[in-house]
Amino acid sequence: MAKKKLVVLSGAGVSAESGFSTFRDNDGLWDRYDPQDVATPEGWQRNPKYVLDFYNGLREQLRDAKPNQAHRIIAELEKDYEVTVITQNVDNLHERAGSTRIIHLHGEATKVRPEVGVYEQSGSEREVFDIGYDKIEIGDKAPNGKQLRPHIVWFGEAVPKIEAAIDEVAKADIFVIVGTSLTVYPAAGLYRYVGPKVPIYIIDPQSVAIHDNRTTHIREVATEGMNSLRKILENG
Repeated sequence: MAKKKLVVLSGAGVSAESGFSTFRDNDGLWDRYDPQDVATPEGWQRNPKYVLDFYNGLREQLRDAKPNQAHRIIAELEKDYEVTVITQNVDNLHERAGSTRIIHLHGEATKVRPEVGVYEQSGSEREVFDIGYDKIEIGDKAPNGKQLRPHIVWFGEAVPKIEAAIDEVAKADIFVIVGTSLTVYPAAGLYRYVGPKVPIYIIDPQSVAIHDNRTTHIREVATEGMNSLRKILENG
């Protein structure tokens, strides 16, 4: 018998418990850095070295972070479900926990691409390079001769993988939202593509702006909430 399809939309609250800096929370990165300087094409044009230094620091922090129980439970659900993780996070903690099917909506901190190249034109992955936790400096160039930039979807840029994410959500038998308050679009609107009889589980200690009678809100942090969800699914 085919496994049910479980789709997880994850946000910063999942990574926060691993000690990886989130962007929007209290004392988050946007309290210390102006996103206009480090997360926009205009900021890159003004001071690419400053932008590279910011993401070099982010990769260094990520190297020391470890997947937490929420990441691990999501990965373990693959034993019983066909799981797709759609994440707004730019870290690789889902991968390191063992999840095998992941859509990164906002890019990946451990990857780079040319500042001008195929990706900007079509969303193609063929000019994206995995550098792990290495630093990128001014003068580090891609094979096409262009300066390397972070493989991050900055404010004002298109989200190339949103269509793939919509397709996955539309096929879900169970939809889980964990660690995101649904304030960043287009990811915040993904739940609207869930089928009419599909249950939606929200894991977040705070209120989340969804008014839908299919939702079950588990008001816990990601690690505790994923434990609670696993028990609910087991007792299904």
